[in-house]
Amino acid sequence: MRLEAMAMTLPEVSGHPNRIPFEGVLTLVDEASNRPPAGARGHRVILTRAAALAALPSLLGMAVDYTPGWDGHDARRKCGVITEADLDGKRLRVSGYLYAKDFPEVEQHMKRSAPGSMGMSYELADAHVEDMRTEVWTLTKATFTGAAILLREKAAYRGTSFALAAKRCRTVRLHGSARTEHFRLQNGVQQMERRKGTRWN
Repeated sequence: MRLEAMAMTLPEVSGHPNRIPFEGVLTLVDEASNRPPAGARGHRVILTRAAALAALPSLLGMAVDYTPGWDGHDARRKCGVITEADLDGKRLRVSGYLYAKDFPEVEQHMKRSAPGSMGMSYELADAHVEDMRTEVWTLTKATFTGAAILLREKAAYRGTSFALAAKRCRTVRLHGSARTEHFRLQNGVQQMERRKGTRWN
């Protein structure tokens, strides 16, 4: 198993009413989406592992949002924050906190939802497509600008997930022969170098 991870350390505050931990699978890498994501002009997409790994720093500190129907994105309903991201095989896992006091309806919905019924969808900017003439677009570069919580059946990838975490946000541990590269951000998110290429708006 190969694990690449990045985290933003927040001080623990016992019983904080506005900080409820969550964890989820945001997307799958090197695998075509089951349906076209928003903004892909009807194309299914593949986010390469290299692009996802390079974009991990851009995920930290980004918001999670939702729509009342749990079927899409609404960047003005930012109900939580991502504090950790890692690539575990093909799964891009994230964890963070919901603003439970500000958005009690989100916490209540998660507690009422059937296990495995909720998923996630990423939000991107500056995405570069390897060849826009292909049926399935391959993304070779992107910047994460946030994520949405939605019904898994509405997500572009059926392999995503979202759930409240039983404990505080995950920490990365080494098991057996796992090859791990773990980076702690101390002075903000690293800046990504801009490169020329096809831009996906």
